[in-house]
Amino acid sequence: MKYRYHNSLWLGMLLFMGIVTMALAQEGEVLPEASEFRDPNTRVWFNTYGNIRISKRLFWDAQTHFRFEESTSTPFIGQVGQIYNRHAIGYIYSKNINFSLGGVLRVNFNTNESSDDRNVVPEWRIWHQYQFAMPVYTAMIYHRIRIEHRWSRGFAENSDFIFRNRWRYMLRAKVPLTSTKLEPGTVYVSPEAELIMQSGKEVVGSVMEDLRLTTTLGYIINPRLQVAAGLMYSQGQTLENAGIFNQNWTLRFHVYFSPDIRRVKAKLPTIHFGD
Repeated sequence: MKYRYHNSLWLGMLLFMGIVTMALAQEGEVLPEASEFRDPNTRVWFNTYGNIRISKRLFWDAQTHFRFEESTSTPFIGQVGQIYNRHAIGYIYSKNINFSLGGVLRVNFNTNESSDDRNVVPEWRIWHQYQFAMPVYTAMIYHRIRIEHRWSRGFAENSDFIFRNRWRYMLRAKVPLTSTKLEPGTVYVSPEAELIMQSGKEVVGSVMEDLRLTTTLGYIINPRLQVAAGLMYSQGQTLENAGIFNQNWTLRFHVYFSPDIRRVKAKLPTIHFGD
């Protein structure tokens, strides 16, 4: 069983490597003369993650994110930037492997305070995800591959929707600090790194959309409820110029809830399905 799990993990890693290779193979790539890093923006994200068990193998992944960005007068939580509604139906292949497929409605708000363009535009996505967990001593290591197909548009009145693909890989550790197990009453630390690539006709050279480095502290309240907070640094190429990089410092606050509509004894989930 152990060998079969590790083989599945390696197959997943090889799949992701092939996807990244396709994302890098862009036609007409334009190389800039020099790179420019914009001053970091500050942001605050409030995120909820619901994993609602609906059968032995199926669960409903219900996520809502409220994201705020700095304004001229107020850092971090100055103005609303995006509101996410991300939902999917997930399939539990084993206690360490699960898959999801669903849709996203992201509402984007124009945070340019001097802009005369529209204030709000929608963004649509289809996403599928593949997660693998691996115990290492008292900790858990997680590999997540997420692929998104997105339709987005600018705030200008005459802007059209453009299509892009996002290829995401995240590596996370979850380490108990006040116990030898991830159980109720435990404080844990969760460092993670995520690379987000993009591809599409509109993407010329700007294939690295985001690199996110995060450290989070969390607390397991009971088998169905966890809270966490952390700080994330991120940087990535802008779509309009591959030589210009955005930077962000983001405070992130999370609530994880796992109701089970089946009439079974509540148990702490073996795998952290979250963000």
